[in-house]
Amino acid sequence: MHLTSEDHPGPRRRRHGAELKTALLDAAWEELMERGYAAFTFAAVAQRAGTSRPVVGRHWAAKDVLVRDAITRASDQFTLTDPDTGSLRDDTVALLEQLNGAFTMFAAAMTAQLAAFFEETGTTPAELRTSLIDERWSLIESVTRRAVERGEIDGAKPTPRITRLPYDLLRHDVLMNLRPMPAADIEEIVDTVFMPLLT
Repeated sequence: MHLTSEDHPGPRRRRHGAELKTALLDAAWEELMERGYAAFTFAAVAQRAGTSRPVVGRHWAAKDVLVRDAITRASDQFTLTDPDTGSLRDDTVALLEQLNGAFTMFAAAMTAQLAAFFEETGTTPAELRTSLIDERWSLIESVTRRAVERGEIDGAKPTPRITRLPYDLLRHDVLMNLRPMPAADIEEIVDTVFMPLLT
């Protein structure tokens, strides 16, 4: 009987370098979301990624480090685009709408799935949030700075706490409800809380 190439498939193409690491991080994120940190293992990540456990161990010495890197990669999929509408109010609404989906996705990870992670590492959700949002924070601050430069608001009014307020309120709502905040509620925060503090 003649055997075709499908009867004898060749070995799976081996991945190396950045391609392999990306596949492992994606598998780690999926494993974390499906099983949680307490049940998270290198072996499960390796199986999901189609490789071996020693391969995972060569890249990460401990599971908390792998989990943190996986969360960072998942976070990096959400990039903020500068709306630059010419209005602080509209810029803030647009940024909140962009962050709405990201906060919803990470709300679950920050609660049930990562409870054991925070206990084991002695860290807090606030510390993890800081490590994820720092890159984006420069864009958020630039929106307020432009408003000052346009003369739209008094430069003495946007303190760090006030600048962060609408984003903190969005995050709190998402964490409490585990769903995106309705668009009307985002506008209400900006129009009735944030803007009155600055104008």
